[in-house]
Amino acid sequence: MARLPKLGLVALVFVVALGAFALLSRAEDSSSRGAGSEGTGDTRALAGDTQGQIEDLQDQVRAAPEEASGYSALGDAYLQRARETGDASLYLQAEGAFDQALRRDPEDLAATVGVGTLALARHDFRAGLRLGRRARALAPTTVRPFAVVVDSQIELGQYEKAERSLQQMVDRKPNLDSYSRISYFRELEGDLPGAIEAMRLAVSAGGGTPENEAYVQTLLGDLELEGANVAGATEAYRGALAKVPGHPPAQAGLAKVDIAAGRLERAQRRLRSVSDRLPLPIYVIPLAEVELALGRQERAAEDLEIVRVQRRLLEDAGTRADVDLVLFEADHGSARRAVRLGRGVLADAPSVRSEDALGWAYTRAGQPARGLALARRALRRGSVDPSFHYHAGMAARQTGDLPLARRELREALSLNPAFSPLHAQRARRALKAMA
Repeated sequence: MARLPKLGLVALVFVVALGAFALLSRAEDSSSRGAGSEGTGDTRALAGDTQGQIEDLQDQVRAAPEEASGYSALGDAYLQRARETGDASLYLQAEGAFDQALRRDPEDLAATVGVGTLALARHDFRAGLRLGRRARALAPTTVRPFAVVVDSQIELGQYEKAERSLQQMVDRKPNLDSYSRISYFRELEGDLPGAIEAMRLAVSAGGGTPENEAYVQTLLGDLELEGANVAGATEAYRGALAKVPGHPPAQAGLAKVDIAAGRLERAQRRLRSVSDRLPLPIYVIPLAEVELALGRQERAAEDLEIVRVQRRLLEDAGTRADVDLVLFEADHGSARRAVRLGRGVLADAPSVRSEDALGWAYTRAGQPARGLALARRALRRGSVDPSFHYHAGMAARQTGDLPLARRELREALSLNPAFSPLHAQRARRALKAMA
């Protein structure tokens, strides 16, 4: 693969925990380290039967309790299952399995990468970076530690270092894992065509579990939709569903297509179906916002309460506050709490996403001058995320800078007229009021 040109950052439409991205690397490596006493664990993983793989690996560690490899593979399987089910308690089980592996072999590479991945899932990016570097020192020629390092550096705002690390990762192994990160690394600086190209390569590369492949194909759909290619987005989401029938991120992706087309009732039904199966904030919040856009205040309030319950469960599993929680509080909870959380998030993860989130919290809390200053910082790398521009535009409006407000709100709607069922409406109303 030719050396990559100047790389940038990304803000995917579906920014979940960075741990979700880190998990993309574990499936491709499982067979090389021998998970499963007779290859059974690998067969289950490649077939997409993560629960069956867990059961096989539990049998394996009971049969050979002195072996670290079985425990590290079991920890990986718990993390994969956590992403598939949204069951935060599986983080604790993964932590226990990795701990058992490292007690038996403190230099076990898979377990070291595993605890780094778990740190990312819990939004402890400094620990993730430390563990990723340790894994890289244990195996300097292996590509897998680079996933943890790159993801940590991005969230810590270490963009130039992340670029160098990603280049080394791509040079070692251009595959689904590295291509997806190229895409993840390009979009935030405004290179949406480059991000789409890299994600298409990730989809073409394949490898790993069916769920991982479907997840990456869904990310491609998100990018296609951002680029106003509705047909391409629909094809990508349907392709993901062909790999994993009922795949929740792909179903939610088709709901986004419905929102873009103004079919809010259909979007509501799709999101309700997904949220009933998997009541995660990434599905329930869009559902509540569609319901608010439809004027269904009471039902939206019920769904937002589900988000609060889920957040408490994540906290109980050791997950730190993140950007998404700050934005949720700013939009649907306490703006003062959003500011308090946002300050902590920015201190822990000084990225442009954290700047944007804290800026929006300040704006919602009645401090738009602070909000606008942070919004401008968040945009300094050229983001094409419509929400960044929306936040900047609304902050500028409240400070009285109407020309800037008009420019930023128009940019948000130009990038994606349906970037949010709720905020897109508010952007249009604000522009009309300033006409």
